[in-house]
Amino acid sequence: MRVAIAGAHGQVATRLARLLVDRGDDVIGLIRNPTHAEDLRAAGVVPAICDLERATVDQIAAAVSGSDAVVFAAGAGPGSGAGRKLTMDRDGAIKLLNATAASASHYVLLSGIGVENPPDGDDVFSVYLRAKAEADAAVTTSDRDWTIVRPGRLTDDPGTGQVRVAAAPFRGEIPRDDLAALLAGVVHDPRAEHHILYVNSGDEPVEQALEAALTGAS
Repeated sequence: MRVAIAGAHGQVATRLARLLVDRGDDVIGLIRNPTHAEDLRAAGVVPAICDLERATVDQIAAAVSGSDAVVFAAGAGPGSGAGRKLTMDRDGAIKLLNATAASASHYVLLSGIGVENPPDGDDVFSVYLRAKAEADAAVTTSDRDWTIVRPGRLTDDPGTGQVRVAAAPFRGEIPRDDLAALLAGVVHDPRAEHHILYVNSGDEPVEQALEAALTGAS
């Protein structure tokens, strides 16, 4: 399988890329900063310099051409202002979505809990949640094969391999290791298409939790 990851030098994305490479997938990593390219190559990822905030849809489409799945794991980052929440977390995700219009790529969007009911405030976090909500809405109303994954608070704790996956929101936290493992499963499972999946730490192995969620047992 060929998988393109936007925001490929991010903390979740690098973990996901490593898992996919280990499974034998060809991974393309979209990055904004050329100095990150060597890190990707060392991990077995093919780097593609593509700034989603500045690139055209055609340029993004060329970067992800031939991909069986495209993962949006990019973001403006915790230190950015409200403006970049809109230009990256919303507009970047939508541009990547539009770039897949001519292909059959499975579009996987990393979102977050709280997006289902974003607040009205002008603070940066409220703007962030609304930006993500607008990106999610663009994805769910598109004609693409999509999956949206909404985790709770992310941690750097070592992964346990145990998660809970559900179709309805629930509060919690999850190590980035376990979120990456869940994303790898989603990428490889066509049954995940047209699902919004909430995920946090739990007591089921990742594969079993995903299986339960996708067969309606969660």
